[in-house]
Amino acid sequence: MRLLLPRRPPPSSLSGIQLHSDRALESDAEALERALDYQFKNRQLLARAFTHRSRVYEKPAGAPTDNEQLEFLGDAILGFVVSDALFAAHPEYPEGQLSKVKAQLVSASHLREVAASLQLGDYLLLGRGEELSGGREKKALLANAVEALIAALYLDGGIEPARRFILRHVIGDSEPSEDGMLETDYKSALQELAQSMKLPQPRYAIVEERGPEHAKTFLVEARVGRDWVSRAEGLSKKSAGQKAAQEILRQLEQLAN
Repeated sequence: MRLLLPRRPPPSSLSGIQLHSDRALESDAEALERALDYQFKNRQLLARAFTHRSRVYEKPAGAPTDNEQLEFLGDAILGFVVSDALFAAHPEYPEGQLSKVKAQLVSASHLREVAASLQLGDYLLLGRGEELSGGREKKALLANAVEALIAALYLDGGIEPARRFILRHVIGDSEPSEDGMLETDYKSALQELAQSMKLPQPRYAIVEERGPEHAKTFLVEARVGRDWVSRAEGLSKKSAGQKAAQEILRQLEQLAN
């Protein structure tokens, strides 16, 4: 069976939706696998994850089944892994806060950002009408592709490849704060404020890592000179550093005011 994972076709070919050669398709799959840090044993799962139903309706030769069943499975896996990670990382959160953070991480808006960071829109297999209507940029299609990709990883390699993808790309460095909103770049804000107050530049150090590999939490210390020190935990080093920076920023802003 042929693998169909074309890059975005040029405008001149949209009327015919030209497919790439086998060699180009193979190259595209390898590039995506490098970005995912995972090599598929069954690349037809990968192709199916990016096949929109509009493509199947046109029934080009060799087209895989559409990705809607994979979306269903991927949505369930995503919810489980995010819930498990948040439960392990934030035992102090009540159920309402956990639910709010989870809702942000699994939202279509956030998944679209995940898709954009990996350029998944370039890999979508669309029908002619969906292609011409800008399907590669549509939030729903991109979010669905992320969920389908999670399912493909699970079916091809089990829960661990899917879990690694979710922890790295969905939770990653964009861990929301307790109110469910994505965090501000407190590190940059602290650096600018410290400079304006003629204080030493902030420094960060990892104090502790704990928990299993699939659900680690990090304790990071932020320090501005000798007088301003804060520690915070997070699901990633960056998010923990952001929280620690936020606390020092709050103290310095009070001092400046």
